Amino acid sequence: MSNVTVIGAQWGDEGKGKIVDWLSERAELVVRFQGGHNAGHTLVINGQTYKLSLLPSGVVRPGKMSVIGNGVVIDPWALLNEIEALRKQGVDIGPERLRIAENAALILPLHGHIDRAREEASGAAKIGTTGRGIGPAYEDKVARRAIRLCDLFDRPSLESKIDRLLLHHNALLRGLDAAPADREELLSSLLAIAPKVQPYLDTVWQLLDVARRGGRRILFEGAQGVMLDVDHGTYPYVTSSNTVAGQAATGSGLTPAAIGYVLGITKAYTTRVGAGPFPTELTDATGELIGQKGFEFGTVTGRKRRCGWFDAVLVRQAIKVGGITGIALTKLDVLDGFESLKVCTGYRLGDQILHHLPASTAAQAAVEPIFETFEGWSETTRGARSWAQLPATAIKYIRRIEELIEAPVALLSTSPERDDTIMVRDPFAP
Repeated sequence: MSNVTVIGAQWGDEGKGKIVDWLSERAELVVRFQGGHNAGHTLVINGQTYKLSLLPSGVVRPGKMSVIGNGVVIDPWALLNEIEALRKQGVDIGPERLRIAENAALILPLHGHIDRAREEASGAAKIGTTGRGIGPAYEDKVARRAIRLCDLFDRPSLESKIDRLLLHHNALLRGLDAAPADREELLSSLLAIAPKVQPYLDTVWQLLDVARRGGRRILFEGAQGVMLDVDHGTYPYVTSSNTVAGQAATGSGLTPAAIGYVLGITKAYTTRVGAGPFPTELTDATGELIGQKGFEFGTVTGRKRRCGWFDAVLVRQAIKVGGITGIALTKLDVLDGFESLKVCTGYRLGDQILHHLPASTAAQAAVEPIFETFEGWSETTRGARSWAQLPATAIKYIRRIEELIEAPVALLSTSPERDDTIMVRDPFAP
């Protein structure tokens, strides 16, 4: 049986939550492998809206095992709040359905404090983070001073690690004219949360290896998008982890051979939250209209998303570096009613024509899009569940996108509802 890995092929917010939920019907385990609670997934199921941050999108499916891998940085207080919020909506979540890697690094309250203090100190040069401490938590992990879930159950070791952590962070906070973290307060809060998360902890790499050997279908769920990858994205306006398909293996402890079909989620237009280059951005009435029709506000932060035309250059690059096999094209219905549409097919940089997004920050900011114009459609695509229900001009738009990005459309989403999805190619098929 084939496994499936789902990643974003733009700057995040592509609609991964709905697609993962839809695919999870045929999976047995759903694994989140990177990011933190800065990622927001919205699911609409039978008119009920579920908002997830840390939990895998498959958690709303009864009988499915949800797994949070070691590549995720975890705010344990946010995690428990999210579990409780879903329970109030009737979702049954317990240790028998949710397992968390014992070696996952923690996001502590001081990480958010540092995140926000640094952004404030940066002024106009700020990165545009969510301020939730994800970046500082990953920094601690790389610097080998992170506190991991497994550390919560050995008090002498935990105290020693807190001392080492605060030696670094309190010096930084003082340099930012911010209040230092209190050692005893941090220690007591961690000791209090430990027994609440302990029932969910597991040796996840082992659990997944057993599942793989037993032929169970695994669905890997990424957060953010390839263009926010710390190596391959629009650096420094990126997240603090790798978002490409290869991270599914690293962030779960499973072999790269188990990644399977890689499905890249791609909007029929482009959006971005926060600062950073955006070659096809529309700052006019058209951009406003796309944002209004697409309800383009962040699930986690509520921040308004920047909107623009589809950038085939950027998505093609994401497909190449992200290891994407095929794409799920989402939010096609948002483009209903436009007289004409545009797609970026290249960039102009001075007297050069480029067919990739350059690595240089200055060059990324300077590129100008080269557009190809398409006829729009007046008919509605919303809720379509077969190709026969799509206007001919919409199909022509999709086919041209496939040519430009050099990858097939495997799934097509025509509304936020779970079943308003057209399957062209089953990602789970061997």
